[in-house]
Amino acid sequence: MGQVKKQELFVEKFGENLSIFAINRDDLKELLSFIPKNSELNLTTIEYELQILKIISVGWAISFYMSKSDNNKKAVSQIYWTHIREISKNISNLTSVTSGKQIDYFEILKKRLDKYVEVLQKSQGAKSGTPSIIGSVFAEICNFENDAVAILTGTKMFALTIGAVKAYLDAVEIKEYNEKDNEN
Repeated sequence: MGQVKKQELFVEKFGENLSIFAINRDDLKELLSFIPKNSELNLTTIEYELQILKIISVGWAISFYMSKSDNNKKAVSQIYWTHIREISKNISNLTSVTSGKQIDYFEILKKRLDKYVEVLQKSQGAKSGTPSIIGSVFAEICNFENDAVAILTGTKMFALTIGAVKAYLDAVEIKEYNEKDNEN
C-alpha cells in the first residue's frame, strides 16, 4: 500500500472551510430525521440548539485536536471564530429585520459555550465521557432534561462533529500563508 499524500491548504482556507462546515445543515437535518414522529420534543428548539452545538463543537475540536506546538493552531482558531462572528452578525441582522427583536447571535454562542464548559468542569472524573455529558447539557438547554432522544441527539452531534474535524485535520497539511508563495 502506498501512502496517500495529504492535501495542502493555506491556514486561511482551512479556517474558512471549518466555518463553512460548522454552518452546513446536512448532518443536522439527518439527525432530526431520526427523532420519532410521535416525540414530544420541540423540533424547532432542537434544530436551533443543534446548530449552536455544531458551531461550538468545531471550535472545540480545533482546540482539542490541534497540538499546542502546532504553529497554525492559533491562526486556525482565530480565522474560524472571525468567520463565525461575521456569520453571527448576518444572522443577528436578519433576525432583527424579520422579527423586530434585537439579538446578538455571537453572544448566544458564547453563553452556550460557557454553559457546556461549566458543566464539563464540574463533571471532571465522571464515569460518562464528554459526548454523553454534552448530550445531557444539550437536552437540558432544550428544556427536555433526561429525555433519552434529546440526550442522544446532542451526543451524536457533538461526537460526529469533532470526529469530522479530526478526520479533516488528518487529511490535510496546513500551510502558513507566506507572501513569498505568491511571488512568481
